[in-house]
Amino acid sequence: MPDFESCATYKDLVDHATIALSESSDTAKIDSEVLLAQVVGQQSAWLIAHAHDPADAEHVVNFSALIEQRKQGLPVAYLLGRREFWSLTLKVNPDVLIPRPDTETIVEQALDYLNTTTAYRILDLGTGSGAIALAIAKERPLAKVLAVDSNSQALNVAIENARLNQLDNIQFIRSNWFDDLSHAAFDLIVSNPPYIATGDPHLEQGDLRFEPKGALIGGADGLDDIRCIVASAPHYLSKHGHLIIEHGYNQHAAVEGVLSSAGFEHIVMTRDINNLPRCTAAQWFA
Repeated sequence: MPDFESCATYKDLVDHATIALSESSDTAKIDSEVLLAQVVGQQSAWLIAHAHDPADAEHVVNFSALIEQRKQGLPVAYLLGRREFWSLTLKVNPDVLIPRPDTETIVEQALDYLNTTTAYRILDLGTGSGAIALAIAKERPLAKVLAVDSNSQALNVAIENARLNQLDNIQFIRSNWFDDLSHAAFDLIVSNPPYIATGDPHLEQGDLRFEPKGALIGGADGLDDIRCIVASAPHYLSKHGHLIIEHGYNQHAAVEGVLSSAGFEHIVMTRDINNLPRCTAAQWFA
């Protein structure tokens, strides 16, 4: 465990932690400041104002423990127990994926299809922390959102996030994709399914090492769950309804092929904040 006994002030703690994390994190200073703010129970601005204050002994002990966990690679979001997504603060833990800015792309694309005056029926498959479903529910309060996940622990996190963000136009059901759903007609189905291929080296790097593998790995080519969703979605979509799927940056052509083969039309790909292909939408007319 990093030795912080020589640290007299809060600035010393940040400086010492930044050095301790420099080999394991590309954002060592930011990590240090965020984790110290968590320990102190203050905003980051407090650390600037009180940089040269004597560090409380209990703060030193608790901060040292967090830095050791971060040094071992545990994601900052799990250490904090929360993550910002869209305009929401979401509870996260190792039962759910950490919501990422790239996934906000699917929310943006969904909102393009949803006006503010219609009571749409929306389905989020594999909701995890509830990030996508809750963001849409907040932006379209007249909509009725159904969020499903096969993992009961993940579903509990999503339910808690709905409560914390005071959103009541959303319901939750435990289901493996469509298995336990009635044949309701949804105007929009969204999903961020597992899409990383088995054996992909990225699974052993960064935060992915600590995230639930069941929410990451989508078979030999990463497309198993996407194929399953696309095959069943027409039975649950209203006429002219849309399906939007998040996928890997190099999977757009394959996903477009799956959608086209299933009879979907008006297939549109959207790029993320890094200008990489991130999600593909399609419309059902049959």
